[in-house]
Amino acid sequence: MTTNTKQQTLHSSTNGRAITVAAGATGALLLWSVHNWAGTELAVRQGGTIQTVGPIAVVTAALVAGAAAWALLALLERTARRPARTFRIIATAVLLLSLAGPLAGIGLGSRLALLGLHLTVGAALILGLPGRRCR
Repeated sequence: MTTNTKQQTLHSSTNGRAITVAAGATGALLLWSVHNWAGTELAVRQGGTIQTVGPIAVVTAALVAGAAAWALLALLERTARRPARTFRIIATAVLLLSLAGPLAGIGLGSRLALLGLHLTVGAALILGLPGRRCR
């Protein structure tokens, strides 16, 4: 593989992964918007206070999760024999653990919406980040 081809592959991979992270955040924001439009206010209990989950928190959390997932995949591509498979196993385990977070939601509607946000971002990252090229 020539240097130019390697650079094109790296650039294509980077663009695809950035789009995947952005898509996960956008999907979560769209889901938040639907619930907000329907009148379901997303709120969680933190300690003794109730915090409203707004659009900035949704996008920030999705982007942080995306950056962490991307970093994990980059590390696995350098160290693991089957990086995509290893990534998907680890990411699925982290997603399952993160599903405890929506239990802090106030009310059933809020819990279900938060669950949907977690699953939306998790699915986008687990399915999209490794891409087809990474085995």
